[in-house]
Amino acid sequence: MIEIQLPNRAYVTFLAGNRDYVKGVVGLAKGLRKVKSAYPLVVAVLPDVPPAHRRLLLDQGCIVREIDPIYPPENQTQFAMEYYVINYSKLRIWEFVEYNKMVYLDGDIQVYDNIDHLFDLEDGYFYADFLNMFFKDIYQPIPNVYNLVLAMLWRHPENVELDQVKVVHYCAAGSKPWRYTGKEDNMQREDIKMLVKKWWDVYNDDTLDYKKPVVHNDGAMESGALQPLIAAAMTEANAPAVKYVAAPSAA
Repeated sequence: MIEIQLPNRAYVTFLAGNRDYVKGVVGLAKGLRKVKSAYPLVVAVLPDVPPAHRRLLLDQGCIVREIDPIYPPENQTQFAMEYYVINYSKLRIWEFVEYNKMVYLDGDIQVYDNIDHLFDLEDGYFYADFLNMFFKDIYQPIPNVYNLVLAMLWRHPENVELDQVKVVHYCAAGSKPWRYTGKEDNMQREDIKMLVKKWWDVYNDDTLDYKKPVVHNDGAMESGALQPLIAAAMTEANAPAVKYVAAPSAA
């Protein structure tokens, strides 16, 4: 019998729609593997993420959790971008109560150094607009080495030590590596080109693909390769029934 101890900490990301944003999540999974993270990547997916994309994520060692969409009131979405409307669905992540701590990473983030120590920070580290306002007198923002937004490279270069950066957020217009053309403003910068290439180096590295479980002669299975099996068990046993609600693509 194989005794499986479920992890109580996890990285979490979010995916919606059927377009190419899944490439970002695959890249993130491989990046976490490259830096030898000890914790799984949980992908909160909306119902419109197709089975082929879910299988791709499972094959990369991710735990796939379907969530029910949350939409804001219709009278507040008239001028909102589609992607920001479905972002309310990320609140479902708070329902993942089997984890004591989670670190949320957007799908267009890449991790270039181990950041597992973030799980050991004291509670109360917030980095979101509402929380920054509500907790403005007590919050402690994380330094940009843990979330380098690429626009910082040309807006505040004096605050960026690129060789120290652990986490890069490819959220500037035109910077997502899987769509990069170099035609948008600032995308011809050498530092941007370097970071796009760095992302592709991780994504294209076959040695970083998830390795399936290895069963030894005595029947023991390597614990580090159990994550998709755990995910499958959780999906079959615990996944709630979710009514399908169409959602725009996260791309």
